[in-house]
Amino acid sequence: MGAWCFIVLSTLIVFSILVKLGFWQLERAEQKQQWQTALSARQSATVLSFEQLLEQSSNENLTGYKLSTQATPILEQVFLLDNQTVDGRVGYLAYQAFEIDPTKPWLLVELGFAVGGIDRAVLPTVLAITEPLQLTGRVYQKEMNPMSSDLMAEPGWPKRIQNLNIEQLALLIDKPLVRTVLQPNNLPNDTRAHPWKPIPLSAQKHQGYAVQWFSMAGAFGILVLYALFRKLKQQDK
Repeated sequence: MGAWCFIVLSTLIVFSILVKLGFWQLERAEQKQQWQTALSARQSATVLSFEQLLEQSSNENLTGYKLSTQATPILEQVFLLDNQTVDGRVGYLAYQAFEIDPTKPWLLVELGFAVGGIDRAVLPTVLAITEPLQLTGRVYQKEMNPMSSDLMAEPGWPKRIQNLNIEQLALLIDKPLVRTVLQPNNLPNDTRAHPWKPIPLSAQKHQGYAVQWFSMAGAFGILVLYALFRKLKQQDK
């Protein structure tokens, strides 16, 4: 009897976990749908000034809003975010920090995608901006991976980094940085790709995962019932 109780209890626990994972994916799909709606609204919202960006960035994720600001490249060095892919090509996203106002935090600006070579010891050449610019574009804030979020900056310039950890990057350059990053659309002579992935997984992806979890729960339940039916049938004989 004890063995049967253990089997039934284990079955209920596994089945419940699979079903809960399915509902969790449905909740994530709903969240992503709401986030997509918000992003669409932000695309048509009024262009933010840098002061407005500073006021709001401490309270919310401003991904998708447009920004226009005068920027000065005091630190003419480039950071290369590792392990990026665009159209099947592996490489880096290049960034440069700009001063907006001597009394305010600096702004990290995306310079675009640079294809990596076969030899990882050889980094791509990305020229830094050297002249002040009136930059316009949209801002984003990358989600941090809880399993790996450290900057892991390597020696030399351009400086290869593994994660876009704004706080650690600010410590590295010894200047405060705004939490959001600007993806400009008016860099001079800009031929690099600027991938836009504000939502890593779409609502449809989460819905697909939910179907998979529910299917696994259903298949598991059917197998257990079948095994139980055969066991009872053998006992009757």
